[in-house]
Amino acid sequence: MKAKISWLQDLCFEGVSESGHKMILDGTNPGQGASPMEAVLLGAGGCSAIDVVMILEKSRQAITGCEAELSAERAENPPRVFTSIHLNFVVTGRELSEKQVERAVSLSMEKYCSVIKMLEKAVTITSSYEIREA
Repeated sequence: MKAKISWLQDLCFEGVSESGHKMILDGTNPGQGASPMEAVLLGAGGCSAIDVVMILEKSRQAITGCEAELSAERAENPPRVFTSIHLNFVVTGRELSEKQVERAVSLSMEKYCSVIKMLEKAVTITSSYEIREA
């Protein structure tokens, strides 16, 4: 996997992935794009939410929505690394099995999400879920 980061102006950069997708990263707050740490947090949420949806679809659950609400704590002093991350999945569907939703979240956190698996080596990561009827 490859990517390229190009300076645009001030603390604003454009990132381009190997597949051609673009993302603005900005070190000012608020800036024109996500900060690099926000992008890491979004990556964790996106990776795990993809897993949850795929697992629930494969288990033939009538899922109609999935949100990952993320909260993170950072160290007070530089480098201001994440010290903890919590993901709360809000899964919407028709007659969803709580057992299947719990299984999907657990499998993502413990086995499949490569971003979570990488981050958990340095950060305390927890998860929870809510089920809502569609």
